[in-house]
Amino acid sequence: MKKGKVFIFMGVSSTGKTSIGTEVAKRLKMKFIDGDDLHPRANILKMSQGIPLNDEDRVPWLERINDAAFSLEQKNENGIIVCSALKKSYRDLIRQGNQNISFIFLHGDFDLVLQRMELRKGHFMKADMLKSQFDTLEIPQENESDVIFVDISRSFEDVIYDCVENIEKLL
Repeated sequence: MKKGKVFIFMGVSSTGKTSIGTEVAKRLKMKFIDGDDLHPRANILKMSQGIPLNDEDRVPWLERINDAAFSLEQKNENGIIVCSALKKSYRDLIRQGNQNISFIFLHGDFDLVLQRMELRKGHFMKADMLKSQFDTLEIPQENESDVIFVDISRSFEDVIYDCVENIEKLL
């Protein structure tokens, strides 16, 4: 197994990034980092008031994600980091200076994601902010060859299986 490979679980809020990422990391015995824990205080306060983040707000957060990925690579550890990575420019910032990153794009349609969001408890993201995330989302294109698409409309176990299978091919 090659070491130092980082997988960024990306997508809009409530696509299962944390729950799927945690389970995949457990099954593959990889380090797990929840990108939400890397948000600066100002971002957390802003989101808790229902105010969407802008690009300027996201830069320090994305730099922290980039640093975490760099740390894993440098320590020759495999890991999963959760980060929405909604725009190509965000993904490019995460890629910057990192050699061994792949993105797992967890995607589903608006109605499915809204239904899941409404079932969540204790998360600072508000359901009315979901539209903002979908509006911001730049779906990865063919020129982003390091992105793997995973459809979340299937069962949790099927999504986990798909993620594990795709990751194992790259390790």
